[in-house]
Amino acid sequence: MFEFFIKDHKYSHVHFIGIGGISMSGLAEILLIEGYKVSGTDAKESGIIDRLRKLGAKIYIGHSKENIQGADLIIYTDAISKDNEELVAAANSEAELVDRATFLGALMKNYENSIAVSGTHGKTTTTSMIATITNHVNLNPTILIGGELDEIGGNVRLGNNKYFLTEACEYKANILKYYPTLAIILNIDEDHLDYFKSLDHIIDTFVQYGKNIPENGNLIINKDDPNAHYVINSTRANVVTFGINENCDYRAENITYTDEGYPKYTLNIRNTEFYDICLSVMGKHNIYNSLAAIAATHTLGINMEEISKNLTLYKGVHRRLELLGYMENVKIIDDYAHHPTEIKASLKALRSSAKGKIYCIFQPHTFTRTKALLNSFAEAFSDADITIIADIYAARELDNGEIHSRDLANRIIENGNNALYLGSFEDIKNYIIKEVKDDDIILTMGAGNVYQIGKDLLNSYKKKAV
Repeated sequence: MFEFFIKDHKYSHVHFIGIGGISMSGLAEILLIEGYKVSGTDAKESGIIDRLRKLGAKIYIGHSKENIQGADLIIYTDAISKDNEELVAAANSEAELVDRATFLGALMKNYENSIAVSGTHGKTTTTSMIATITNHVNLNPTILIGGELDEIGGNVRLGNNKYFLTEACEYKANILKYYPTLAIILNIDEDHLDYFKSLDHIIDTFVQYGKNIPENGNLIINKDDPNAHYVINSTRANVVTFGINENCDYRAENITYTDEGYPKYTLNIRNTEFYDICLSVMGKHNIYNSLAAIAATHTLGINMEEISKNLTLYKGVHRRLELLGYMENVKIIDDYAHHPTEIKASLKALRSSAKGKIYCIFQPHTFTRTKALLNSFAEAFSDADITIIADIYAARELDNGEIHSRDLANRIIENGNNALYLGSFEDIKNYIIKEVKDDDIILTMGAGNVYQIGKDLLNSYKKKAV
């Protein structure tokens, strides 16, 4: 079993294949701050790459077997193909070679308390809520987030060796490589079907994950999720439940919304303690995320007065219903949602405060997800006035011709909602400029680079205004 003790510097030079990814870059940054020599490769330049260079990392753009020279530990991401020449060279070298999840699991063991946030939806938001709460008390955790949080100045924060907070993605069953002392399971839904065979396969993976939590550890889990009981019934850990509909340890009651769409509710803790909670982010889905964050931080010993006060400070993470700006009286918002459940939740949150039309520009993420969940996607856009479908963002996949964005647009129309396919970003921008009116909302949505449309629209508007 691979082990990594961060203070002993057994490895002097660590190389990351795919260093520009949000999690890989965070791990690299932790090692840089700890004094390791770090190098890495990525396909293109980015703000993340610039940040790592400034911290002292040697970055190569473009994969080559020569890039690994001198490294005694090489870490690679799942996004790298098995025939990548750099990965092949690493496998044939004398250096230790591990995947990202294995390294993260080993790193977690360096901390007395490791907090892992898992689930199909809401990981980044919930981790960021916990980060915001703990950043204002004396826990001083090391934090690794799958998004950019202004509260900590990015996606990583180096704290003490007592607390470690991270997201825990289930893709390729990576959560089975983690052994947290406090695990959060937000929900269990159908996704990553390029790896998982079925929903049952996903459930079984979470069940096994629950078994990995130590007997003296804690499992924080959403009792409203229909699949939660499978994990609850199989774990040895202390179970702490949260929800809205079911009788649970941390429950939201008397839910209302402000004019901006921000939820307010009464927190009922085991029918003995009651607190008023006010959020500064939109949507019912964020009630669940906040309940998980509250249950976790309260279990860690933070008092409720501190939790409720600091939770209100959480204004959102970049790319989660993030307000990019205004084009006169037209609001431009960006959201990372790329699964039907997430899309529904984000659109529902916006609908409650929208004065005009919602133009949802959706970029499907991966061919396998689009094909496997096509019917669910087709039903997810009912709260948009018009949905514009861009070309599919391939990510790690190749197009085999089995699915196209036109198929999704047609299914949405068959479902009785307005949709059209405009593949290129340029066509989409031209359409938006022609159609939108005061008080409308432009929402770019997806896990790819669709956010660029909103940024381009704002830049064009600013130039025109000068």
